[in-house]
Amino acid sequence: QVQLVESGGGLVQAGDSLRLSCAADGRTFSSTTMAWFRQAPGKERQLVAAISPGNTPYYPDSVKGRFTISRDNAKNTMYLQMYSLKPEDTAVYYCAETVSLELTPTAFNYWGQGTQVTVSS
Repeated sequence: QVQLVESGGGLVQAGDSLRLSCAADGRTFSSTTMAWFRQAPGKERQLVAAISPGNTPYYPDSVKGRFTISRDNAKNTMYLQMYSLKPEDTAVYYCAETVSLELTPTAFNYWGQGTQVTVSS
């Protein structure tokens, strides 16, 4: 089964950049949709970015133009490059994986433990 481990979170200042990594164990990485979600305390989990097996990305308006998702199938690793970070980006960021084309949280079968991103003003 797939195991996902996020890394790269930390405390940064507004306007700074950060790159998150998601290491995936499993044989199906290259054929699955990968995504980043984030969740702040008391808030619902929301999609940050997703990438298809064919490397087609998707971004919601909240991060469009600032975040870039990518995957390296040879390393079984997904990345989220974040630029121009804002305090409202503060959340726990989760890596997720699914064979579905739906991008709702319930469609994702596997989740990492999350990595904290804190953006100070």
